[in-house]
Amino acid sequence: MTVPAPVPPPVRPRRLLDVRTVYAEPAALALPRGRQVVERWPDAEVIEVSSALRIPQVHGDDASVERWVRTKTEVLALGVRKTLTARKNDRSANWIAPSLSNGCAMACAYCYVPRHKGYANPITVYANSDDVVGYLQRHVARQGVKPGPDQCDPAAWIYDIGENSDASVDAVVSDNVRDLVRAFADLPTAKASFATKHVNRALLTYDPRGRTRVRFSVMPERMAKLVDVRTDPVRERIAAVDDFVDAGYEVHLNLSPVVVHEGWLEEWAELLGQLDDALSPRSKAQCAAEVIFLTHNAGLHEVNLGWHPKGEEALWRPDVQESKRSHNGMENVRYRARWKAVWVQRLLDLIAERTPWLTVRYAF
Repeated sequence: MTVPAPVPPPVRPRRLLDVRTVYAEPAALALPRGRQVVERWPDAEVIEVSSALRIPQVHGDDASVERWVRTKTEVLALGVRKTLTARKNDRSANWIAPSLSNGCAMACAYCYVPRHKGYANPITVYANSDDVVGYLQRHVARQGVKPGPDQCDPAAWIYDIGENSDASVDAVVSDNVRDLVRAFADLPTAKASFATKHVNRALLTYDPRGRTRVRFSVMPERMAKLVDVRTDPVRERIAAVDDFVDAGYEVHLNLSPVVVHEGWLEEWAELLGQLDDALSPRSKAQCAAEVIFLTHNAGLHEVNLGWHPKGEEALWRPDVQESKRSHNGMENVRYRARWKAVWVQRLLDLIAERTPWLTVRYAF
């Protein structure tokens, strides 16, 4: 039996994570993965809490809004995943896997995850990774062979492992992502999938064997500088595509969010040109895209006004937006339906013209 080479602890990007406090459930501290997380930040204060998702001094303090980015940098929460359920999706993925984390060290102003938490959104990592991996292996086995192609994949069942987080950043915190990638490498009927805005080159050592799909999210650079707070530059995400393909990942693109403003289509034309110039023929041949127009939320708007009001000038546009209940039951705001249909088609036409090799799996 070939023993895989040990993976060194990832380099921690200090601008993203400089952990000073770990709020931890006692059950998580008792697990090997929980101890690993604590050991990666030996100088951090560990404070025991009853629930990693309901920490009064973090999630319940309205003054935390003013420390939005600082909290993401300096705080981790450590818990145990109690509910193991794969949720049917059939849009980006066939199934949303029970996540091994929640929250993010990055601070995209449009991110929907903080809508559930209140006044702060640091990373919460779950220590019972073996439970989640075992559940997913059994779930995949129960599905059998996929009966036919769909918009998620021609042959494999797709499991999103990062709906509420960014797995590339999670991989800095613990080995949870490595465990998932390696588990799916041995599942011939399924693939893991996650979207990311962080280029973590430690993932290049994971040997995914084509069973993990990385979706690099890209948007025009000018808008990204305004609303993709603390993320890696778009040009670095684009430059990483070939390397991840060479390392055995399937790499797709999320063209998202599409933020409509004066000159937006011209900016997307420039971005598509960058993609066409940068990606190798091999990367283009396996690539596909999701096109996702901006969705926003009144509660998140109020939070954002407390830490990043400039970004809200682009995101909160009552003159062109309307309320709509999302598929997850939340009341959100999206671009008005009749106008959005026209804008979606214009962007799809532009993609067909500038990057004819890029198949759009879905657009909304």
